[in-house]
Amino acid sequence: MKLDPLSLQLFVSVIEDGTIAGAAARHHIAAPAVSKRISELESRLSTQLLIRSNKGIKATAAGFALINMARSVLHELDNIVLQMQDFAAGTRGSVRVLANVSVMTQFMPQALKSFMDKYPLVQVNLEEKVSTAIIRGVAENQADIGIFTDVPHSNDLEIFPYRTDELVLIVPEDHALAGRQSVSFEETLDYDYVGLHVGSSLHYQMAEAASKLGRTLKLCIQVLGYDAQCLMVEAGVGIGILPKASLRAYSGLALQSIELDDAWARRRLHMCVRSYDGLSVAAKLLFEHLQNKNN
Repeated sequence: MKLDPLSLQLFVSVIEDGTIAGAAARHHIAAPAVSKRISELESRLSTQLLIRSNKGIKATAAGFALINMARSVLHELDNIVLQMQDFAAGTRGSVRVLANVSVMTQFMPQALKSFMDKYPLVQVNLEEKVSTAIIRGVAENQADIGIFTDVPHSNDLEIFPYRTDELVLIVPEDHALAGRQSVSFEETLDYDYVGLHVGSSLHYQMAEAASKLGRTLKLCIQVLGYDAQCLMVEAGVGIGILPKASLRAYSGLALQSIELDDAWARRRLHMCVRSYDGLSVAAKLLFEHLQNKNN
């Protein structure tokens, strides 16, 4: 039994749009033709894929299973086309990358600029996510490459070393800890913290380190990124922790950075892929470029 790629594309579009009409408009096909394709697909697979009601369309359990497989198949078909274009017109393609805020602020600007200068026909789609979401996103084929901070992960992915970074404490210039060269994390736990949101690897590390010390992290406020964190710390709302290299972007603020004595403040960053051998030509070029520490 052969499955038609167009039928799979239409099925994915119906699920994403929630209506036959929406999928038909996206692909410039008449709605009855889309409905017929879906019915034929259900007939070929001998199972119901969609639940149709006056509230719209939802996937059955079988439909949810199929949509993940269909996206994977369609992505592989796209890779075939892109790789053939590489032979015909030079290196060309698109690569989907997920990276956390630490990687985005410390390494990606320079690395992507040098890569795009070298391979202008490759489109890089970069999205910021927390480390746990990056691992899940690559595993579910939402991205080709993921770059994340060392957090627990499954064995379903191929993991490669990327870089290391160093965490530092930031305080307002008039804070009691200002002027110190270094400080232990335990000493800082008497003060209120401006932290990143729950789900970030840094929040996870800080909470775990406080727990091992038998202490509680005093979070007075949580923010989504380093910009807000640094502004809040400068205003005296609390103290914070962030990667040392990321602090360069906020050199104009009235902040002091202090080294952390704790071993966990020296972190390992990793790259992950579902399969290096399965990457497109463009994705392999970017992967190898990112691994080069001179970029």
